[in-house]
Amino acid sequence: MSIEEIGPRMMGGKLMYNRAVRVDEPRSRLFVSGHEARDDEGNITHQGDMAGQMRLTLRRLRETVEEGGMTLADVVQIRIVTTDLPTCKAQYGVLLDELAAQRCRPASLLAEVSALSDPDMLIEIEAVAAR
Repeated sequence: MSIEEIGPRMMGGKLMYNRAVRVDEPRSRLFVSGHEARDDEGNITHQGDMAGQMRLTLRRLRETVEEGGMTLADVVQIRIVTTDLPTCKAQYGVLLDELAAQRCRPASLLAEVSALSDPDMLIEIEAVAAR
């Protein structure tokens, strides 16, 4: 399998996102549903704390991707939805640092929505991985 990053956009020397990621001949694909900042009992945590929700959401996403036999480095696309775009953008460095630490360089979407499935959720992230 080969992966080609197309149109990378940088911010402060770090990859902000790729406009596209081309994947040739993957053996396997993993489609990951939206993840949020839930504790082990299923409760939303870090209420009102965007950075805290970002970190836990990415941790939960990583756990699911690993359960599927892949790593975050295999993620080629993420979709991030938030109920508070200005705060999300202000804290976006948290996401960039977490993704960079995992060598995750996906194509991505960032969008604001009026509500998520739980009123305490500030962010939800879904992904596609390929290997």
